[in-house]
Parts: sequence; structure tokens; C-alpha cells
Amino acid sequence: MSVAVPTRARSSAALVLAGVLWGTGGLAGSLLASRAGLHPLSVAAYRLLIGGVIATGYLWLTGGLRGLPRTPQARRRLLAVGGLFALFQTSYFASVSLSSVSVATMTTIGSAPVLLAVATVVKTRRLPGAWTAVSLAGSLAGLALLQWTPGQEVDVAGVLFALLAAAGFAALTLVTATRVEGLDPLPTTAFGCLIGGAALTPAALWFGMAVPLQADVLALVVYFGVVPTALAYAAYFRGLESAHPVLAALSALLEPLTAALLSMAVLGERLGAVGWCGAVVLIAALAVAYTKP
Repeated sequence: MSVAVPTRARSSAALVLAGVLWGTGGLAGSLLASRAGLHPLSVAAYRLLIGGVIATGYLWLTGGLRGLPRTPQARRRLLAVGGLFALFQTSYFASVSLSSVSVATMTTIGSAPVLLAVATVVKTRRLPGAWTAVSLAGSLAGLALLQWTPGQEVDVAGVLFALLAAAGFAALTLVTATRVEGLDPLPTTAFGCLIGGAALTPAALWFGMAVPLQADVLALVVYFGVVPTALAYAAYFRGLESAHPVLAALSALLEPLTAALLSMAVLGERLGAVGWCGAVVLIAALAVAYTKP
């Protein structure tokens, strides 16, 4: 008992940290796209490539590359993670370009826990618990209130791409929930980002990946790859080792909340009364997810 509780607390803290760090990625990516004139696909490629290079470099400096498993299971895991990274990022930014950031984020992040809950029900043939259902409903309601804009048109293709992104994220959560012997979260993140970034590079090069050699732009590129990518996913996978997959997906709901608060502070955007109600509902739903069995 004395060991299990701290382990659960550390896992929960890691998942919360991942959600907050992910939330900074939206602002960083938006600033990078506007200042460097990059297409969203190119921004996604930079995110994965820089994040993968930084994480791999850290592993090399600390000796973390020694003793990595070379088994077929490890190779399949890395290829799966890399492919799902590419699917998630590509589909998400396609949704953003076809609809809007609010619709894409709400649909992607809000749909992932629902898809995970459905997958869990199918796999276990058991209905979700009452608290899981409450947290799921509250999370979806909070996201809808937080990001809903009256009179905004919804692009069907954009929503479909967002649902595809949610499916990729849900699959990533399920795939990484089972640990491969000798393959820790950081190497998984590092090589998964490299594989995913390499998969996105051909399309990104077609759209253009040149960035101006300016200090602020280069700083954004580095930050975008390190903080909301390498560190965030490493924390997420670390927390996932001792957490339920649905709870892990719910932790990602902190991303739009953090992004909204940062946009308000940095870009001067303001949440209306409905938006603040959504923030309160979302936080309450996350509290239920973390404190109830």
C-alpha cells in the first residue's frame, strides 16, 4: 500500500504535466506558422523531427541508447508509435486547415476518450463504471462549452479528419498501455517521433519547410520540438504505465484548457461566460477521473 499510492500519484502528476505541456504546443505552433510562413503539415513535421532529435540526443548523452531491445516486438512497437504519431498529427492539422482550431481540437480531444471507452467495452465486454461515465460526459460537456462559438459553420471534412486524429490518438494510448520489455517511454517517444516525422517529411517538403534564420523563429522551432513534444509525450507514456487508458486520454483534455488560457494571456483572447463555465466543468470532470476508481 505504501508503494502503490506514491506510484499512482506520480503517474497522475505525469499525465497532468503532459496535458499542460501539450497545451503550450498550440500557441507555439500557431506563432511558428505565422512568423515562418509554414504550412500546418510542415509545422507538424518540425514538431516530430525536432522532438525526436532532441530526445535521441539526450538518450545518447546519458547512455540511454545502450541496451535497447532489438527484438521484433520492439521494432513493431516503434513502427506503430511512429505511424500513429504521423496519423494523429497529419489528421489533426488537416482538420484545422479545413475547419478551425476550436472545432478540430474539440472534436479530436473530446472524441478520444469516447473511442477508448468504446474500445474498452468491446475488449472487456463490460460496461464502463459510473464514475468513468460521469467523467466522460463532463469532459465532453466542458469541452463543448469551452470552445463552442455561436454561429460558427462546421466543415464536415474537417470534422471527419478530427475524428481520424482522435482514432489515432486513442490507438496510440492503447498500444503504449502495454510495456515492451526493455523499451522505456523516452526511447519510445524519441524513435516514434523520428519515424513519424520522417513519414511526414515528403509532404512537408512539398509544402515548404524553409524558415527564416531569426532568433525568435529558431527559438520557437526548438521549443515546439522539445517542450510540447519530447517532454510531453515522455511524461504521458511514463504516467500511462500505471493508469487506466481512459484516464490517460482524459488527461489530454487539459490541452485545450491550457491552450485557451495561454491564448487569453498572450494573444489577448477572452473567454465568455459560457467558456468559463466549460472550464469549470472540464476541471471538475478531470478531478472525478483522478480521484474516483
